Amino acid sequence: MHDLRKTQTSGTADAQGAADPGAGLRVLAIGACTPVGGTARATAAAVRAGLCGFVEHDYLVDDAGEPMRVARVASIDPELQGPERLVALLAPALDEVLTDVRAAPRGRIGVAVALPPTRPGGPGAAPGQDPDAGPAAQAVRALCRARLGERLGPFQAFPSGHAGGFQALDQARTWLRAGQAEAVIVAGVDSYLAPLTLEWLEAEGQLHGAGLTNNAYGFVPGEAAGALLLASAAVNSASASGADPAWAELLAVGLGRETRLNKSDGVCVGEGLTQALRHALDEVATQGMIDNVVCDMNGEAYRADEYGFSGLRVRDRLRDPTDFLAPADCWGDVGAAGAPLHLLLAASAGRKGHAKGPLSLLWGSSDGGERGAAVIRARVAQRT
Repeated sequence: MHDLRKTQTSGTADAQGAADPGAGLRVLAIGACTPVGGTARATAAAVRAGLCGFVEHDYLVDDAGEPMRVARVASIDPELQGPERLVALLAPALDEVLTDVRAAPRGRIGVAVALPPTRPGGPGAAPGQDPDAGPAAQAVRALCRARLGERLGPFQAFPSGHAGGFQALDQARTWLRAGQAEAVIVAGVDSYLAPLTLEWLEAEGQLHGAGLTNNAYGFVPGEAAGALLLASAAVNSASASGADPAWAELLAVGLGRETRLNKSDGVCVGEGLTQALRHALDEVATQGMIDNVVCDMNGEAYRADEYGFSGLRVRDRLRDPTDFLAPADCWGDVGAAGAPLHLLLAASAGRKGHAKGPLSLLWGSSDGGERGAAVIRARVAQRT
């Protein structure tokens, strides 16, 4: 499955970063709260080292009587549930973003956030309800209001799980290009650890474990939050700390929809994911080959098959479609938190000099059919 953890820099730093990084939307700060790290830098280092955050659940067992395996953020009270748990996960990531920027843009800051979809035990909006009116969205909006005050600009929630972060990135681009915000916080937060959710996952055959069916093709439920600050190149780069203030440049976003869903009778051949990948790759058609791929494959055969078909269709744009990073083997399936965290890993690989090149493709696949992809450029540091 990977590996940005083991690849080395090829070529020169000048060749890899020849394009002007100020030409598009820039990622000025990133925050994270995951089962393997309490900050963005700690998380990226842990994934690079291959650390695993899987633990046995305190009291839930599977149908074989074995403790369920989960990936939990140790700093969060295990008894905290619902919207309160999402806020507890997102708050440190949001604070890290705002702390990492010395002089945040003075104008309005929008917030586009990916949230869990409606599922048993989850805090998502009810079917047919306005996504921004659900309890999770309301709790996150209150958190953002507490941190930003009157500077809080437009707010929109995307309760679609894995692909929600890409929908949020796309919305952020729209706001920035229209001048509706000077900067946008793009965030994602999710938790599969509610008891009802874990029991539902096992009943649906998605829980990884040694139950009666010995489900080796399920996933380890996780939880996490990620956030990033996105602004146009016109925003003074000195607003961020460090010698190189921008973590990365967002070059493209693509969205799609799959009609042959997981656990349905149809055979998924990756049409929705292919649509998202092509939309993103078409935006960077003149930028060269994609060097790195980071995705949300989690051990389920459905996702592996989906990318197998889609990767073949876009293989002419990828240096190696079979070489990808799937960090679910470190932090479990983190659902809606995936997109900003995957962007963190790709950008950090460039900063640390172990990416294969500057262009990274990110993609995510939601159980509801939403598909998303993005391309970022991160200068690859010269390793000494």
